[in-house]
Amino acid sequence: MKRLELFIEGVILASRWLLVVFYIGLGIALALYAISFGYKLWEFATHLFALEDSDSILKMLGLIDAALIASLVVMVIISGYENFVSRFDESRDVHWLGEIDVGSLKIKVASTIVAISSIHLLQVFLNVEQYAGDKLMWYTLIHLAFVVSALFLAFIDRVAALTKAVGKDARK
Repeated sequence: MKRLELFIEGVILASRWLLVVFYIGLGIALALYAISFGYKLWEFATHLFALEDSDSILKMLGLIDAALIASLVVMVIISGYENFVSRFDESRDVHWLGEIDVGSLKIKVASTIVAISSIHLLQVFLNVEQYAGDKLMWYTLIHLAFVVSALFLAFIDRVAALTKAVGKDARK
């Protein structure tokens, strides 16, 4: 029976390597998104002098939005690999990312989503005449839902950290 248990545990632990397929897929998606970003940048650069100031701002906000999304993908790939598959070798210089555990990754993802939503909402407000009042209300409510969710995740993470610290102190 112990052999069967060890075999099952080995299979379960080895299954984490299946996540690599997802991370490589995200890397490929990021490369495709970079091509899309390059096209948007080229389009902006070639039409720069024909654009109104507000249109230039909207184009730049779109580029900022794309950069935030790309950063989010990189954060998920690297921290997901580190947390769930394998640690990077010491020779790899990925310490610039910092120590990101699952809890802090959730908060970083949530705050990045809030930032992306903020940029999108700003783009909507800069084109307010193109949107009906009910759509503006829904965009705002959805953004507020993202903000509340991010705050709630941060609160939960803070409570969990305090509980963990109290537990360590109690064992001493």
